[in-house]
Amino acid sequence: MWLFLLLLGIITYLIVQNNAAKMTRTPIWLLWSVLMLPAFLWTLWAVIYGEKEPMPLILLLGPFLVCPWLYWWLVQKGRLTPSSETASTEADLANLPSDASPAAVSRPINANEEKSLRDCFPWGVYYLQQLDYRPQAILCRGKLQAAPEMAYQRIKENVERVFGDRFLVLFQESLQGQPFFALVPNPKTDTPAQSQADVLTRPWLALSLLIITSFTTLLVGAGMAGVTDQALQTNPQSLWQGLPYSLGIILILGCHELSHYLTALAYGIRSTLPYFIPVPLFLGTFGAFIQMKSPVPHRRALFDVAIAGPLGGLLVALPILWWGLGQSQTVPLADKSNLLTFSSLDPRFSLLMAVVSKLALGDSLRPGLALDLHPLAIAGYLGLIVTALNLMPFGQLDGGHIIHAMLGQRAAIFVGQLTRIVMLVLAFLRHDFFLWAIILLLMPVGDQPALNDVTELDNRRDFLGIFAMAILVTILLPLPETLAQWLAI
Repeated sequence: MWLFLLLLGIITYLIVQNNAAKMTRTPIWLLWSVLMLPAFLWTLWAVIYGEKEPMPLILLLGPFLVCPWLYWWLVQKGRLTPSSETASTEADLANLPSDASPAAVSRPINANEEKSLRDCFPWGVYYLQQLDYRPQAILCRGKLQAAPEMAYQRIKENVERVFGDRFLVLFQESLQGQPFFALVPNPKTDTPAQSQADVLTRPWLALSLLIITSFTTLLVGAGMAGVTDQALQTNPQSLWQGLPYSLGIILILGCHELSHYLTALAYGIRSTLPYFIPVPLFLGTFGAFIQMKSPVPHRRALFDVAIAGPLGGLLVALPILWWGLGQSQTVPLADKSNLLTFSSLDPRFSLLMAVVSKLALGDSLRPGLALDLHPLAIAGYLGLIVTALNLMPFGQLDGGHIIHAMLGQRAAIFVGQLTRIVMLVLAFLRHDFFLWAIILLLMPVGDQPALNDVTELDNRRDFLGIFAMAILVTILLPLPETLAQWLAI
């Protein structure tokens, strides 16, 4: 329980720091405390009463409903004004009003440059009707007269011919579904000194984190293999018994992030190398991530970068899981089994996990039996969990990017809100999903759009996106009773 609270606190702080620090003066520690209040109250109740007395409904639902509203109020109370805000996301552009007075905003271009800008929009491609000056962008509103991709390329080339690299050209849809262009000042952060520093330090940072994570997962893996602390002190060589788990989990996470990285590289998107997050307990790592340092050019690139990670990780996780299950044992099903009960895991919680387990173990897996997972099988199983979490169609997760690329930003926000509600309901039905529901509650529902966020995907990518969502369903969906009887599991 305390480990769960620590993990939740770290994740909550990182999310609040990343999303709220740039938009409000309200202290981060206060926002963090408000979001953590439900978990603190529930933990305190569990410590005092345990399972002897059920938690009152008002204490169970009250903080869960009040604290998100209080968090939003505190953010708005200290919200930075446009003039003092140091940074803003491109996603905010679609929500900007169209009736504000241009005189109230300083113009980043003079009269002659404005005339040149208007000439960048041929009437047969995009009939320009209005220029709106905003603190963070110039919005060019009108009517699209040609195919979106051709229109974006033509106008982008025209703007770059006149203004060089002074502006980033964005092509988005308003909340009313009308395509518009936005010219955002180019931050031009790629100074030679910074680029040289990235070359000299970032690979060393990635390598250092990989080495540390290798040790922490090796240590945790040895514990999963049955090596006690006393045995480890007596015989340090027994640490190598954790090698199957360590290699398996690092290979799965590494392939996931390298798939993102190589796909981004193919599209010319600058990004960091994969960074592992080492933890000296629990699973030995909190995962890995990459950071994209330049905008995504279009929705096709957004889709390909997003889907490459889950598919790349899953292609490695399934063989590792199969191999590890072949070395696992079946045991009687424990009374209390959850997603992290590796010594008595009920594979029926997941359709995909149940089918793979039956195929790997055959008649050894029968009704009433659970799995005592081999460390290698634990690594493969965690690969499935990581894939499912990343494929959630929400916000900045891979699944959120996939839905955004397939359906557009407005539909992605709606799907994200729906996903959040579904996960909250599942969290009350199955406590295994509680941490996932908290993470989705804290994360922003939107993500940054591509530069060309209007051009739609082709049929092949739409099919791949549906396939990815089907994978998510097979991981989260419990094994149906009819199929369980047919498989004799």
